[in-house]
Amino acid sequence: MDPVIGLDIAKGESQVQAFLQKKNPYKKSFKFTHDVLGLHEFHRFYQEVEQASGQPPVVIFESTGHYHEPVLQFLEEQQITYYLINPVISHEAKKTSLRKVKTDVIDAFLLGELYYKEDDLEAFQKKSVRTMNLRNLSRQHDSLTGTYVQIKLQFQTILDQVFPEYKGVFGDLYSPTSLTTLRRYPTSKDVRDEKVDDIAQVILQGGAKRSQSWCLEKAHKLKDAAKRDPFKCNLYRSHTVSLNMYIQMLFQYQEHLSKLEEEIDALAEEFEEYRLIQSIPGIGGKIAATIISEIGEIDQFNHPKKLVAYAGIDPSVHESGKFKATINTITKRGSSRLRQILYTAVQCGLTKNRNPKLKEFYEKKREEGKPHKVAIIACANKLIHWIYALLKRKEAFKM
Repeated sequence: MDPVIGLDIAKGESQVQAFLQKKNPYKKSFKFTHDVLGLHEFHRFYQEVEQASGQPPVVIFESTGHYHEPVLQFLEEQQITYYLINPVISHEAKKTSLRKVKTDVIDAFLLGELYYKEDDLEAFQKKSVRTMNLRNLSRQHDSLTGTYVQIKLQFQTILDQVFPEYKGVFGDLYSPTSLTTLRRYPTSKDVRDEKVDDIAQVILQGGAKRSQSWCLEKAHKLKDAAKRDPFKCNLYRSHTVSLNMYIQMLFQYQEHLSKLEEEIDALAEEFEEYRLIQSIPGIGGKIAATIISEIGEIDQFNHPKKLVAYAGIDPSVHESGKFKATINTITKRGSSRLRQILYTAVQCGLTKNRNPKLKEFYEKKREEGKPHKVAIIACANKLIHWIYALLKRKEAFKM
């Protein structure tokens, strides 16, 4: 016999359907909750299936974000073999059914059937705790960065309605010195009412690691900006309230991001792969840490093409009869974050010719008539082959 248990996992609960062998379901489907009592109920059923079939069943379920984590951790603790399926694979399998019916019971049943249909399923290898910590921190950093960018845009919208000329005073509008100064002088009227020497002192005390003369120069520049500003007085107090609120939020997000970056750097330093990947010109610490966290252990990929497919940059092929599509897009399956960071790594490598080898490959593709985006994807494909070779051989990149 070849027993399997299909789980359709949802928020806080799972639907169960067991099979003793192909086309031989065992008992009726039922649900269990993702708490201690529910998980022990599932384990008793697992032992019942094992006794009925004469061998331990495997468990198969879809990846569902964080909903499957309690089940996954329990299976790891009990040393139960399981298959964590990409939802794309299970979705395609469900489409083969003629009946357009979707319920939790049917989904659990179809997952069990999928186990017998797919010959190349591989038991899931859980990433190490260290790798998962790095992944969680990297993804949290990406998420916070996205929110931080939105706050910056909203901040600029308010600033345009209060003190638009302020933008040209400091080289970095979002530096602590700039934000501290703006918090003290949110309107052009506040600047006009203040003496230059006093403004310079505020800039110096705001954390500027510059000389007194530099602070005085910025104070004069701020005075000139106040004279040019179209809003001679602020009619809406609500704008200044919002401006101060956004300044406070910007400070908070900068602090959070800085803390995350410290944690990511410290954890990434523990990986030998961190230094190997950074040996590729154009790849810095943040990019290397994200690549490591998304790939995990390289041994789970026995061929570079599997890593390419995992990144979703392999071409989709469409053929039918004598027809062959001449324009094929990439599949965009697998890890979207790995795909995005590879694209960033390529851009960094091509900028200022940091990676001559990659630049040469890009120019070759352009000379072949490939559009810019197609050439970039080809570079990402080449880059991931290099990364695969480095991690497998444990050797640094050689120009």
